[in-house]
Amino acid sequence: MRPAVFLDRDGTLIREAEYLKDPAGVELLAGTVAGLRALRAAGYALVVTSNQSGVARGYFDEENVRQVNGRLRELLAAQQADVDAVYYCPHHPRGSVPAYTRECDCRKPAPGMILAATKDLDLDPASSWVVGDKDLDVIFGKKLGLKTVLVLTGYGAETRQQGFAPGQEPDVISADLAAAAQAILRFSQPPALPKRWGLARKPLPGDVDDE
Repeated sequence: MRPAVFLDRDGTLIREAEYLKDPAGVELLAGTVAGLRALRAAGYALVVTSNQSGVARGYFDEENVRQVNGRLRELLAAQQADVDAVYYCPHHPRGSVPAYTRECDCRKPAPGMILAATKDLDLDPASSWVVGDKDLDVIFGKKLGLKTVLVLTGYGAETRQQGFAPGQEPDVISADLAAAAQAILRFSQPPALPKRWGLARKPLPGDVDDE
């Protein structure tokens, strides 16, 4: 079982654009590529988990979501920073499209997307993290005991300013995904990697050479 980092999409990996439906609008945030590369080099599976209630609200359909996600992965792959999988929730309890208007177990902060990815990809939640720019991302992780990072991109600065409910504070607050990745590598036990993967954690500033 591999540890994973579960990543919010809008405001964390890409520029926040409310109800994004056009793949031409996908713009990687500063720090995204560096952060993903560092986490992958350390052996973490990278899984995007995104609420897409615009489907339930009738603003766009699932094909639009797939196109935006496809463009995201295209941009990441071009810089050797692709993710392992993308999960999204199209539901909302107050939507306008009947097929998607319901309470569900996949809309963050419900843990359904983590549970699905854990089963599909053979992941280890106990050593995994959630990174996002909203309090619901933090709650999303804490429901299953994962460690959490709030990034100050997207709505992150506003989220920090508003404060957190008792017991719902993130474990780490970071400027962007690159800083979040460095924090995760510092505060986590680096996963032991089979030699066949050919991967190793890069030294971090402040690491001590025991020799």
